[in-house]
This record gives sequence, C-alpha cells and structure tokens, in this order.
Amino acid sequence: MKETRLAIGLDYFQKKGWTLFPFQKQTWNDYLDGKSGLLNAPTGSGKTFALWFPVILEYIKNNQDTWQKPKKNGIQLIWVTPLRALAQDIQKAMQEVCETIGLPWQVAVRNGDTDSKTRAAIKRRPPECLITTPETLHVLISQKGHADLFRTVQAVVVDEWHELVGNKRGVQVQLALEYMQSICPTTFRRWAVSATIGNLEAAAKTLLGEEMPTHIVKADIKKQIILNTVIPEEVEKYPWHGHLGIRMLDQVIPIIESGKTVLLFTNTRSQTEIWYQKILEARPDWAGWIAMHHGSLDMAVRGWVENALHEGKLKLVVCTSSLDLGVDFRPVNRVIQVGSPKGVSRFMQRAGRASHQPGLPSEIFFVPTNSLELIEAAALRDAIEKEETESQFPPVLAYDVLIQFLVTLAVGDGFEEKSIYEVVKKCHSYKDLSVAEMSWVMDFITKGGASLGSYEDFLKVIQTEDGLYRVTNKKIAMKHRLSMGTIVSEAMIKVKFKNGAYLGTVEESFISKMKIGDRFFFTGRSLELLRVNGLTATVKVSEKKTTNVVSWMGARMSLSSKLADKIREIFELYNQGISISEEIVHVSPILELQNRLSIVPNRDTFLIEAHQTNQGFHLFFYPFEGRAIHELMSALIAYRISVSYPVTFSMAMNDYGFELLCDSYMNIEEILEEDLFSLKNLREDILRCVNETEMTRRKFREIASIAGLVFQGYPGKPTTFKHIQANSSLLFQVFEQYDPENLLLKQAHGEAIDQQMEEDKMIHALQKINGQYLVVKHPVQFTPFSFPIMVDRLSRTSISSESIEDRIAKIQAQFQVMD
Repeated sequence: MKETRLAIGLDYFQKKGWTLFPFQKQTWNDYLDGKSGLLNAPTGSGKTFALWFPVILEYIKNNQDTWQKPKKNGIQLIWVTPLRALAQDIQKAMQEVCETIGLPWQVAVRNGDTDSKTRAAIKRRPPECLITTPETLHVLISQKGHADLFRTVQAVVVDEWHELVGNKRGVQVQLALEYMQSICPTTFRRWAVSATIGNLEAAAKTLLGEEMPTHIVKADIKKQIILNTVIPEEVEKYPWHGHLGIRMLDQVIPIIESGKTVLLFTNTRSQTEIWYQKILEARPDWAGWIAMHHGSLDMAVRGWVENALHEGKLKLVVCTSSLDLGVDFRPVNRVIQVGSPKGVSRFMQRAGRASHQPGLPSEIFFVPTNSLELIEAAALRDAIEKEETESQFPPVLAYDVLIQFLVTLAVGDGFEEKSIYEVVKKCHSYKDLSVAEMSWVMDFITKGGASLGSYEDFLKVIQTEDGLYRVTNKKIAMKHRLSMGTIVSEAMIKVKFKNGAYLGTVEESFISKMKIGDRFFFTGRSLELLRVNGLTATVKVSEKKTTNVVSWMGARMSLSSKLADKIREIFELYNQGISISEEIVHVSPILELQNRLSIVPNRDTFLIEAHQTNQGFHLFFYPFEGRAIHELMSALIAYRISVSYPVTFSMAMNDYGFELLCDSYMNIEEILEEDLFSLKNLREDILRCVNETEMTRRKFREIASIAGLVFQGYPGKPTTFKHIQANSSLLFQVFEQYDPENLLLKQAHGEAIDQQMEEDKMIHALQKINGQYLVVKHPVQFTPFSFPIMVDRLSRTSISSESIEDRIAKIQAQFQVMD
C-alpha cells in the first residue's frame, strides 16, 4: 500500500526529469509511519519536496476515491519559515505540485505582509497548506477560536531550523509546537529542515521537546562546492583590514561578466552600497542589469529584485545575508563572497545559492579584503571538504518570551495555569522551569509583580469566573497583538523623496550626525538631506557624488570557533612544511616574514609579542578566538595587570588577537608570573573590567520590549527610540530598587554576561591557553600578525588630517627594508 502511494510522487519526479534521492524516500516513509524528526540535507538537494510530498500522499491514501475533488479540508500542513522572502518561493513550488498531479489544494502565505482581505479569506476558508513565520504563528494563537483552525493540522514543518534554534524566535517555535500539540485532537507530526548545523542531535531534541524520541534523517549526499579564491595581484606582507576588497574590482568584473546571473555577497549593508556604487562606476553599461538587496531597502524594491532574479532579468545582485537562505533563484550560477564570512555554515549557505538544484555543483568565488583572509579561505576549504560546521544552542529560561506567550494565550481563548505549566515544561528551553518561577511569571502578568501593581497597564491578565486566565481589556489586547515578536531593532528613520516615494530605512544614529544639505549614498543613489521630521528624513537626488555611505551599527561578525580551530590546524601543518591549499602557497611570504620576526603559533603554542615604538609599549596576544572574545579578554588582562602595576592601556583587537598599548616599558615575563589567564575569580574580574550595568541596561531594553513592558507604538506612529529607552531605563531602576529578585532583571544580567560577554566561550578560551606553551617574542618591528591590529586602533581612535591609507604607508615605509 505504501509503495502504491509513493508511485504518485515518483511519477511527478520522473515527469520533471529528477531523481528521487534515498533521503527523500526515507523521509516520505518515516512520515507515513507517523514519525517526527529533523531532516538534514545540503542546500539545493530537494528538502522541501522531501516533506511536502508525504503530506500529500497520506491525504491521497485516506481519500482514495475523492482526493481529486475540492473539499473543505482545513489546514493539513503549517510550514514555518524564518524569512518572509522565502514564503513566495515555497508557495509557488508547492502549488505547482498540486496543479501537476491534479490535487485541488490551496497553498497560502500568512505573514506580516499579508493584506487584511487575504487574512480574512484565510480565516474564512483555511488553505490546506499555510506558510507562515514564527511571529505570525503566535498571532494566529492569539485569535479567538484558534483551536478550530488547528484541529485539522497533520504536520508542522519548520524550515531553516539552524537559523532559529539558537535564538528567541526558535523559543517561540518551541512554545507554539507544544501548545498546538496539547489542543489538537490528533497528534500531529513535527519536522524541521536544516542544511548546515554541527550539533544535529541537540537541534533535533530542541525541536521535538522532552517527550518525543529524537529522530534524524541525514542525506548521504554531498553538495559539491567549487571554491575559487581570487588571489590578489600583490600579496602584501603587511595586510590590514578591509582595504584590499575594492582594489580587486578589476579582477571581480570579469568573474561577473562570464557568469549568467551572479550574487555578490558582502558582510555589511554599507559594503553592499559601496560595491554597488563602484561596480556601476566601472561598468555604467550594466545600469538596469544590476541591483542591490539588503534589509534596509523598501520591501517593494526587494520584492522586485527577487522576482527579477527568478525571471533571469538581472546580471548581478549585490546583497547581504538578506539572500542567504533557501530561496531558489534558478538563473544564479555563481556566487561571489567579498571578505571572510567568519563562519563555515554561513559560507556554505551563500555558496548554495548558486545552481540551487539537486545534483548541480555550486560555484563560489572568495574575494579577500586583506591578504590574511587567504588563510581563512584555506580554512573554509578544509572545513567544507571534511563537512565540519558550527553548532547552535537554544536560549534557556527566556522569561520574556514566556510572558509574551502567556499574554498571547490570554488574548486568545485563555488558559489554565496548571495545564499550561505542563505544556511549557515540555519545551527544551523550559525543561528546568520551576513551580516557583512559573508562579512568579503568573504573578507578574496578573498583578504587576512586586513593584508595578499600582499601574493598570501592567495588570494585563485576570482570572475569569470559569477559572481561565484572560485579557479582557481591548486596549491591552490590541497593544499586545501589535507588539508580538522577539526581534528588537534599533530606532529606524524612514527615507523618502519629497513626493512621498519611500526608499527604505536608516538608523537614527546615522541621520542624527548629519546637517541639512549633507549628502549620503543610499539605495544606489547620491541623496541630499532636506529635512528630518520625527522618524522621517526627506531627501532629493543629488548630482554631486559623495563618499558618505550609510553605515549601520550592527557589530562586525566575529570569527566562529570552528573556523578559528581550522586556522590553528593550518598553522600547525605550515610549521611542518605542509601547504594544504593554493591559498597557503600564496600567503607563505606573510607567514615566512612572521616566522623571521616572531613565530607562527600552532595549536599547542600561545604567542605574545612585546616591543617598543614611538607610539608606546605594545603587547600583542594571539588567542585566535574571534573579535568578540578578544574584546572581553583584552579588558580582563588589562584589568589584571593594572591591579599590580599602575598603568593605563588602550586596546585594539581583530579576529586573531588583541593589543594592549601603554606609555612605558613593561616586563611581560614578570607580569606572566601573576597568572593572568587564571579561571579563579573570573566572573568577579570580568564584572570589574567592563561596564556590566550598561550592558545589562541594553539587554533589559530588549527584554522589556519582548515582555510587553514597553510599547513600540502603533502602525505608522512608532514610539521614538528615546522614549522607549527612557521607559525601559525607568523600569530597570524600579526593579533594581524595589524588586531585586525580578526574573526579568535576573535574565538581563544573565544575558549580558552569557551572550554579550560570552562567558562560556571565555572559560573555554582560557582553558585552552592554560594548556598551551606560552611563547614571548620581542620583534624589532610590527609583525604581519600585529600590524592589522595596530591599524584597527589607528582607524578607530585617531584624529588626523591625513587619510588612514597615507598614515599606514608612512608606517610601512619605516620597516620595508627589513623584509
């Protein structure tokens, strides 16, 4: 019987000229056997069809004589996707299957972009398949009578699970799945789809909860990624961050020219704007053939770009991570990555955009922005060949998300405290939630906790006569529905022309530094600022060019621990005389100079360099743990030195190491005897050397927004960032003074330490250092490893009438002779 059902799917694949992969057939069979699980398969290998077909096949089996007749079936499948951009693509693919085999099902999209008419139609006549986001799934739960909407659901599939599992959106998904499971009369299956993740078992457990058995389907196919590194014409022995990228434009243009349709990924929105501008200047004849795509552009512009990509109308799209995930742009046959993506998984995701079809290799060109990134290219190549990717771990005990969820239920049909506690405990992220903590949360949403009971706005939920907890205040219910979600962003300014045409958004912090009449480059145009009114900036196109490109406050991506480990492996092989790739051959002059002046450290060696210049006394440390850890570690080591020695340091760091600069000589060998890298009193020392209170305040603003303590504003009338900041600061002070045991305050402290400070990674990094052999070198000048760290300090802290390029050229000239 099962093989008969599979025949319909096999027939569809044959008509398309496709081959059914073993993992697809296994997933079909596992689903039809009633199993839930995690599907892990390479990008572009047909994961969507692996989980779409079994839902269809089961329906055909249960309706053998009537499956081709239209019926009011209700929702059979909910497909959750992290990005709205993915929804339309998935909808088209699914609907096409139905039309081809003659199944009269409707596939609909319901997310924040869905108009009211479509939302009403979905509620009135639910489609058989609903594609939505984590946030909108919770919006559906907040509706009255939502149990009727979910009662027919046979399966929930979460797409791109690796993008959700490690953040609060993933926690939202966990809560929704367990709650839906508790109210559906029949047990539905839950599946997730993931391409690149290192800890599959943990990711599957997070999806399936505490009671379901862990089940993983892993594709036994390898998506071939052809990595071509674009070697600079000159590999500088003293590289520095970022300057090389645009200089390689002449080498990048032919790569674009010889491709059919190309995606050029950068790591920041500012770099996307710059590369778009420079390519258009170099090839003005490509106007109309190239476009730009990033998260701050108008949604209509992004939609046009995506459609034009589908239809093969564009030669090139310069983009950020906004096009990272599973969108299937068939015309794209090559990808260019400018600068190191700092992670294996991210690089593989981007590579997978090229030739996004089963069986076809993906071709990606790596363009370094400094010569040392050639080492990262070699590390990426090795990690891809060995199929080693980063792990993702879910947040635990996110009280803010739990508070939001309980109010969501109360806005809908209400809930009973004891039963919902049992539901929440089944979530992996809340398996350790105590009865006392649940009681605190209930007290907080009903009475405002220990400090907010006098304010009506915080008394959101009441227990009605039937014993259920509900929101009865319509204003509170409306505000909650407008605020649902876990993504908290910086205040954004809308950019518009005088005629009202909308261009996109920039951060308030960028516009606040500008004067009327100033020009900036945004959306591929030079714009002049005319006026700023509230959260809207009015502009006009300027004929004059400008070098002032919009910048965003997003932190630089930090080197992943997986990629850092691969770099140390490469150094070890290099020290043994083994060059594992072409990149290392080309970067060997840098490593040779590093060895002559100092050493190239291996996995068992921790290198410290000390030397004097006219700038002061420099100490360079090389943990190779990524910028984020180095920022914290530099502050920790500086603090520990300052306890024993009266000294003032300035600090700089990159992904390979960090610098401590002071004005007088220090005996580093003597200082090391103080056990600088000890784990003893680590947390206390960290809290003394960073502004933990300010970091906690920033975290609390996010938590307060998610928990619904701070209202973000109405559509078209958002609350200003300053107002949100003031409100959250006031609440922070109230809790600190009158409610120090507040769990949201506790959460803010925990997130500041564990996320902002990355305490666990810090402990792991120090443990590694304590197991390594410390080598102190006294080079006579900056080494290739120390030079880019020094440049980073200059570019961030110095005020000068000279360009950074000119200043660096002068410094380089002082020691060129010694090469």
